[in-house]
Amino acid sequence: MNQAIRNTWIAVMVLFVLCLGALSYVQFFAAKDLNANPLNNRQLFRDFDLPRGAILVDGKPIAESVPTDGQFKYQRVYTDPELYSHLTGFYSLANGSTQLESVMNPELTGKSQDQFFDRLVNLFSGKENEGASVELTIDGELQKFVYDLIPDDTRGSIIVSEPKTGNILAMASKPSYDTNLVAVHSSKQAVANLKKINEIPGLSSNTNPALGNLPAPGSTFKIFDMVAALESGKYNADTVMKNPNTVTLPDGNTKMGNFYAGICASQPEATFAFIVAQSCNTPFAEISTELGAPVFEDVTERFGFGQQLNIPLRVTPSEFPKGLNPTQLAQSVIGQLNVKATAMQMNMTAMGIANDGVIMEPNLVKQVMAPDLRVLSSSEPKEFSTATTKEVADQVTDLMRGPVKSGTAMRAAVPGLDIAAKTGTADIGTTGFVNSWITGFAPADDPEVAVTIVIERTKYATGSALTSPNMKKILEAVFNQ
Repeated sequence: MNQAIRNTWIAVMVLFVLCLGALSYVQFFAAKDLNANPLNNRQLFRDFDLPRGAILVDGKPIAESVPTDGQFKYQRVYTDPELYSHLTGFYSLANGSTQLESVMNPELTGKSQDQFFDRLVNLFSGKENEGASVELTIDGELQKFVYDLIPDDTRGSIIVSEPKTGNILAMASKPSYDTNLVAVHSSKQAVANLKKINEIPGLSSNTNPALGNLPAPGSTFKIFDMVAALESGKYNADTVMKNPNTVTLPDGNTKMGNFYAGICASQPEATFAFIVAQSCNTPFAEISTELGAPVFEDVTERFGFGQQLNIPLRVTPSEFPKGLNPTQLAQSVIGQLNVKATAMQMNMTAMGIANDGVIMEPNLVKQVMAPDLRVLSSSEPKEFSTATTKEVADQVTDLMRGPVKSGTAMRAAVPGLDIAAKTGTADIGTTGFVNSWITGFAPADDPEVAVTIVIERTKYATGSALTSPNMKKILEAVFNQ
């Protein structure tokens, strides 16, 4: 009898220990994974009943949770959704969250480390936890201005930033979509709406085109060529080079030519400054052979290629292939072949040249504020890398004045404003379409803004009309010209 009682007691204690252990594991070790599990509707439903923090531009909400009499206590509402969809992303019962709604979720739900004491006070007072507000560096008026410059039937992105701080003043892309359609309380309707959104040509609701698309950069890549050439000590603005209209690359078969509609053919021998201003291609084949692939691998890496960056949105790393043979290298140094770059990467390149060779880390978040308006955190300028020396950056700046004064970017010129810029056109195979680019900064002698425009998969005439002329419009707006 005593043995039976003893065995029962041991069994009960074992079960008790197992239950305690399982509960402890769930509470302290597995809670995060369980909460994040897409099958955990309880956590998702509970979060939807919380007053989620706002996302602010110029102190006004572009995303906020408003009280509702519907299925849940709050409804996420987006103001000017097409203007900001690629920044805010969406917060959806059926589709999860994307972009800032995702990466800033701990702050917006009040669960960040900075809000620990607020949660502790609310625990004892019985008060409901509230999310913090996230204020962006975006200038709302400038954001709308640059967004409207991109035609509705066009795939393109525009970024305007501050070279000295890295703050992003505008980042707009098309095509866009209405995030309110995905934030509805009906899961069935949200799924159906998102399906229609993702059927829009050139649009992915999960991708910010300015940070995630990787079009070939064309001749904007020649900024890296300038850096490599000047750093070598073998070239300067006055170096005279052969400038044939076409060249045969080292494999003996592949041809490279200058742009047929340009004026490069007018000077069979030309200075480096002329070659940059007119964006001639053939001399860069010679430069690539002279310097070799490792030099260009090094320069592009210093400017950010191949590196992971979060601003706090994730930026897809740009690509410059390693181990290129001489023919592949010659094609790559004019921004073709398998070279790929985000608009953000080329904007960082302009920022680095503008800021004496130092690239400041791009940033979208100005500050995070508690519900009582206490500042929980604020951004401070942070260096990303020293890409080159001030001496080389100054020389590149002077070379980049050439396209605006007398070259391929003349339509970007603003009377009385000193501008440095580089254009680029990258052929997309034999499709007849191109990626059209411009990136640069102003004033060139004391830069305040860096501007990057890319129009993807377009006809040459369309792309050229939407790059340099729109840079002019942006700079006129910024500097009230």
